[in-house]
Amino acid sequence: MTNQEPAPFSTERLDALPLRVAHADEMAAVLDDPALYTYTGGAPESADGLRARYARQTAGSPDPGVWWWNWVLRVRDEDRSAGYVQATVRVRDAEAEIAWVVGTPWQGCGYAKEAAVGLVSHLTRAAAEDVRTVVAHIHPDHAASAAVAAAAGLAPTAEWHDGERRWERGPDRNRDRDRNPDRNRNPDRNREPGGEAR
Repeated sequence: MTNQEPAPFSTERLDALPLRVAHADEMAAVLDDPALYTYTGGAPESADGLRARYARQTAGSPDPGVWWWNWVLRVRDEDRSAGYVQATVRVRDAEAEIAWVVGTPWQGCGYAKEAAVGLVSHLTRAAAEDVRTVVAHIHPDHAASAAVAAAAGLAPTAEWHDGERRWERGPDRNRDRDRNPDRNRNPDRNREPGGEAR
């Protein structure tokens, strides 16, 4: 895998395909429900807005030590997009910050859990040399997202940032991070929106 082209992966019911600008039209409909932004802020974007965002995301981070990997989730039996997952990898720290979003019509089917579990497995196997720690930041009131993170093997930590709790899976979970908490937050985090998983 590289910054520009993450490898695809699959789960029992989902295919995670590397993000393309061409996905914008279909994804604009998937992400059109304002309820998806309850815990993350923001609002639905037009297809043109998503095209511009996807162009930036697929171009990759300007920092060569940070990789932006984004996948569109397609429900195999429906041959339709239903959401996305993403990982921002900080190569120096061997850490990936992940996020997931499943569109409202597909919520309640277990797709968010399946996608997050698949993403963590993919990152820790296919990119094991680059990713040793996986983190997510989740709003404290978002019980569904917390359940998804737990299913993916992440556990809550005592760290908070912008009102979200840090969840973590990895060998360094218990290390002391208090001296520089901003070091653990990727300023290029590209989850817009993210962490939504009902």
